Amino acid sequence: MGLLTAAAFVSLAVWTWLALGQGMFWRTDVRLPPRSAPARWPSVAIVVPARDEAAVLPLSLPSLIAQDYPGEAEVILVDDGSTDGTAELARHLSRAHPGLPLTVVSPGEPDPGWTGKLWALRHGIALARTAHADEPDYLLLTDADIAHEPDSLRELVAAATSADLDLVSQMARLRVVSFWERLVVPAFVYFFAQLYPFRWINRPAARTAAAAGGCVLLRTSAAVRAGIPDSIRQAVIDDVSLARAVRRTGGRIWLGLAERVDSVRPYPALGDLWRMVSRSAYAQLRHQPPVLAGAVAGLVLVYLVPPAALLAGLVSDRPAAAWAGGLAWLLMTGTYLPMLRYYRQPAALAPLLAFTALLYLLMTVDSAVQHYRGRGAAWKGRTYARPSDA
Repeated sequence: MGLLTAAAFVSLAVWTWLALGQGMFWRTDVRLPPRSAPARWPSVAIVVPARDEAAVLPLSLPSLIAQDYPGEAEVILVDDGSTDGTAELARHLSRAHPGLPLTVVSPGEPDPGWTGKLWALRHGIALARTAHADEPDYLLLTDADIAHEPDSLRELVAAATSADLDLVSQMARLRVVSFWERLVVPAFVYFFAQLYPFRWINRPAARTAAAAGGCVLLRTSAAVRAGIPDSIRQAVIDDVSLARAVRRTGGRIWLGLAERVDSVRPYPALGDLWRMVSRSAYAQLRHQPPVLAGAVAGLVLVYLVPPAALLAGLVSDRPAAAWAGGLAWLLMTGTYLPMLRYYRQPAALAPLLAFTALLYLLMTVDSAVQHYRGRGAAWKGRTYARPSDA
């Protein structure tokens, strides 16, 4: 048996296991759990870290101010050193769109050892807990590019109270308009679910933990118990670190796909998406060269070998390689279709997942290169070292 044929059979075995044994990660039916209105609607503080977000704020902030929530709620926008008038624009939008009260604060540059977003969250959470006689029951941590339907907060709180959850997170539906967004964005969510299967995360006694940082409803007492955000102040992948901290201290967490939450941030060009992925890809691999090598080898075996084996097997008359590669490619394509449907994209994009995986492989390698050049984990003018380098 030739090397390519052997690799094709191994890839087929891996895809069989992924389709059946990896928490049904490819299914897109994990939405907010069953819920009912609580007897008393708890109070909520919505904390929005924002750095140079004037371009997207008119599409997102009014949706938070307009939340139709039966309990007490307020919005706190933390201006993280913006230079584009984010803070003043937020005040203007609050005046133009009456609704929930808005407070805008600017804490200044982060202390050493803090990422900008977590520094902003620290000040927003502290203000939420001390601004009134009683601290809020829940904190909604949501990014400045996330737009919410009017009932989003109500549904999140109902889900948390009905299932007694300490953390409820929804992966916002990302924007898919440009050609590159159509090619790359659904795959981003697909790969995330493959790494962190939602069904595994949502088991009460599970070891797997993750959240989607754009929309996290967090019980305030659970945040205090887990030391959020101080305990994760250096985290580049802050949403996963947050979920792990909550679970580690006994909290119950839930993660699923969104129905009422959308990202309005555009990524029109490949370069925009490249920077978004490469910013944290090597951090996901814990900045370890052996882990990077394993990830590259895994991507090649799982995503690139199937089409290569099929085509090479057909050209060189090796039916076993073609058969195994074709079946593996078919499984890959079939598991990707639900995500494309969720993003309302044509099924014709499904066979291109192998090419998209190649792009992600190159983005991951570039993330490592940028890290060793001292430009890793860069975001809006800031570059973060890994904790051991800080």
